[in-house]
Amino acid sequence: MPSSQSNIIALNNTPPSTQSFQGDVFTWQFFHEQAVQLLHATAQILLGIILLALSYLIAGPLSRLLIKPIDYMTDSKLVHLVVRRSISTLIILFGVYLFLRLAGLTEFAVAIMSGTGLIGLILGFAFRDIAENFIASLLLSIQRPFKIDDVIEVDNRLGIVKKVTARATTLVDYDGNHIQIPNATVYKNTIKNLTANPKMRGKVEIGIGYDNDIRSAQTLALAIANQQNAVLSDPPAQVLIKNLGSSTINFVLYFWVNSEQHSPLKVASQLMRELVNEFTKQNISMPDDARERIILTDPSKNVSSLEEKQPSQVQSEKSETVDQTKTLDDVSSDTDEIREQAEQSRDPEQGKNII
Repeated sequence: MPSSQSNIIALNNTPPSTQSFQGDVFTWQFFHEQAVQLLHATAQILLGIILLALSYLIAGPLSRLLIKPIDYMTDSKLVHLVVRRSISTLIILFGVYLFLRLAGLTEFAVAIMSGTGLIGLILGFAFRDIAENFIASLLLSIQRPFKIDDVIEVDNRLGIVKKVTARATTLVDYDGNHIQIPNATVYKNTIKNLTANPKMRGKVEIGIGYDNDIRSAQTLALAIANQQNAVLSDPPAQVLIKNLGSSTINFVLYFWVNSEQHSPLKVASQLMRELVNEFTKQNISMPDDARERIILTDPSKNVSSLEEKQPSQVQSEKSETVDQTKTLDDVSSDTDEIREQAEQSRDPEQGKNII
């Protein structure tokens, strides 16, 4: 026989006064058990709140402590930030789980934890491009194929690296334009770093007639290249025959410059001018398929016209000629100038550099 039924039978068989006393005891025991259960539930909820608050408070310091070993593997700020925030999020989620368990919502806690992973999966598909750029940013910050102010070429875009954020890499090209390339594109494409090795090779192509001595022309071109201060002696310059044209023997003068100090394009322009002038002096023909007859004016007329001008005009023209000569002889690199423009220009994208 169940104990509850035996208690009821025993209560029915007792006198009225005894029954009243036993009923009061039974009621008191019931309310006592309810109060104990309520206090126990309240204590569990308070403990859950304390654990939730504690997990929130220790998430930051504990995550910074746990990522200490990562300092020995990489010094990437972005990697440190992502790992630290991931650890902090896990600690806070664990505090939420403990709070729900202590509050008696175990099934709800399990549902939330399961839903967190499901939501993360859904968001991953929805923001696939953003996630791809973010992962590429992590890889770029770890591997570091380039640095800020490096000259790189990516996706047929040549420029100086101004900024690398969690979304895109900003280049400033030699026309002064700001170009933002998504980090996923940067990571997946070929990256040409022109600053990693400051030595850069330039070339000048020129053709001479078949009636000239090829070896003498090559020796003369090599001597002209070696006379230039911007041309490096190591690696040495070379003059190689490219092909045999219809009316010319075409050769290429290869030379090396320090791209941080000199511009290969400016040096090539100056070498081309010197080659043409020297070949003309040495009577080395440079024929072309389209021939022209050029009639030069009498130099004496130019002198007489110069004498007729006022001294002030002559002086101003001389100063202009000197300035133009300096401009023509300038072989300095444009990289530093573009870097200064990049520093002075408006930042097209807000965000911190990650490398």
